[in-house]
Amino acid sequence: MSNLNMFFAENAQSDLIEDFIVSERFKDEKSNPVAWKLRTLTEAENADIRASATKRVQVKRGVTMPETNPNEYMAKLIVASVVYPNLKDADLQKSYGVLGAENLVRTMLIAGEYSTLAEKVQTINGFDKDLNDLVEEAKN
Repeated sequence: MSNLNMFFAENAQSDLIEDFIVSERFKDEKSNPVAWKLRTLTEAENADIRASATKRVQVKRGVTMPETNPNEYMAKLIVASVVYPNLKDADLQKSYGVLGAENLVRTMLIAGEYSTLAEKVQTINGFDKDLNDLVEEAKN
């Protein structure tokens, strides 16, 4: 019988937080770029986010299928991963003239910054890993 202790919840690394400079436009008092704090998400959180970005669409009369809006899904994934700045802060949203964290992050960032942030969020959550690469890594 093998030892399963390393898989117990108290031994698992959880909620890894990583600093990431999303933009050179946000600077501190010393004119240094401010790092955003990003966290990893569990698959349960990811499933909830995916479900909230999925709607049933009619494909034929009486037949519906689930369809996930990839832009909405990515915006929600980003918001859930960003710890700092607090994108749900009402004053921050008000300063940009928007309501909602997804609208805020889309308004705060220019297109390339948003794309870079989305890529980083996917990376820290393991979406960039190929299953074959993981198998090879486990063998070594």
